[in-house]
Amino acid sequence: MKVTNYLSSTIDPSSKGLGNVPGASVPLADAARLDWNLLNEDVSLPAAVLYSDRVEHNLQWMQDFVTRYGVNLAPHGKTTMAPQLFRRQMETGAWGITLATAHQTRMAYRGGISRVLMANQLVGRHNMAMIAELLTDQDFEFFCLVDSVQGVEQLGEFFRAADRRLQVLLELGVPGGRTGVRDAQTRDAVVEAIKRYRGTLRLVGVEIYEGILKEESDVRAFLREAATITQELAAAGRFARMPALLSGAGSAWYDVVAEEFAPLSQAGVVDVVLRPGCYVTHDVGVYKEAQSQILTRNPIAREMGVALLPALQLWAYVQSIPEPGRAIIGFGKRDAAFDAGFPEPSRHYRPSRDRATGAAPREIDASEGWKVFQMMDQHAYMQIPADADIAVGDMIAFDISHPCLTFDKWRQVLMVDPSYRVTEVIETFF
Repeated sequence: MKVTNYLSSTIDPSSKGLGNVPGASVPLADAARLDWNLLNEDVSLPAAVLYSDRVEHNLQWMQDFVTRYGVNLAPHGKTTMAPQLFRRQMETGAWGITLATAHQTRMAYRGGISRVLMANQLVGRHNMAMIAELLTDQDFEFFCLVDSVQGVEQLGEFFRAADRRLQVLLELGVPGGRTGVRDAQTRDAVVEAIKRYRGTLRLVGVEIYEGILKEESDVRAFLREAATITQELAAAGRFARMPALLSGAGSAWYDVVAEEFAPLSQAGVVDVVLRPGCYVTHDVGVYKEAQSQILTRNPIAREMGVALLPALQLWAYVQSIPEPGRAIIGFGKRDAAFDAGFPEPSRHYRPSRDRATGAAPREIDASEGWKVFQMMDQHAYMQIPADADIAVGDMIAFDISHPCLTFDKWRQVLMVDPSYRVTEVIETFF
């Protein structure tokens, strides 16, 4: 499949978390020639930082995992909204990229992605028009979800008038969940509605999102029901594509989805597509806990050696130590996620110490007893021991929980190598 990069962005010196950029424009991928080093204070803090070696490890780990099950990977791009990272995922072996909106789909296309599974309903005239425009490119493949007769009719009428063919997946849901058909009667009605738009709408598979379920037994029951329904629709000749697509899996239950769906893939009934997204950077919070549970219950994951590694940190300065036991750090809710736990201090570096001695830059583990306990827009309150070795101007790296809501606070993110040299600037499109 042809992949063309339509983005030619350069480093934007007006973005936060960057260093000085010379007058001539510098492409994102050429950041290394600027010779920025994080520990040399060549960039403004706070800064969002990705570690290149850990990103590459995570990309390969997840690709190896799905390969062992014989299924496909379409990572959810909403986590990073970074076409540069999308392309790395594709180069590592991903089948496509999952997205949630028409806008996200258009940005992925402009970033060189030629296959998108929009794990959402496509609703609204302008959103449909954006997708119809992309479908003028015969090398672009697109899928979206349907879960109502009304939705099918709106898509059918619009795309028939636009003379475009649209591939759709039937979404199954659970009571109390979000989207997805809830019962057999609605399911049959939606399938019949798609049939009325033959030539415009193509039913090519079934999609589910199991992440709203909390118990493994409920997840497995839902997956088995989806597999049964998919087999029944295939036997009845309802799909315009064979093997049909069967897609599920967020970042918490992807191993269970692989276990349950892989037999159908091996039998040639379906092409299974898994959609975890947070694995590319992982975290030390909600997804670390989810991965721990995966390693406990899944023998294949345990056999694969070092598992996913946290690859995204926020670096910031100690701004003030106004009283014993408290340090104020120069970042806040505008810079890092806080919905799933506050950022956790991880690494500590004092620029003045190494500069005074002439030693090479070095950093050490953050001390025990350091803990962020409150965040405001631009300030974080950190508890410290009364005798803590900490000073104004120190640099601290913070691990985060829930990478999705950290990425969306940054237009450009630094990629650094193990020596903290900036090798690339990653642009986001939220």
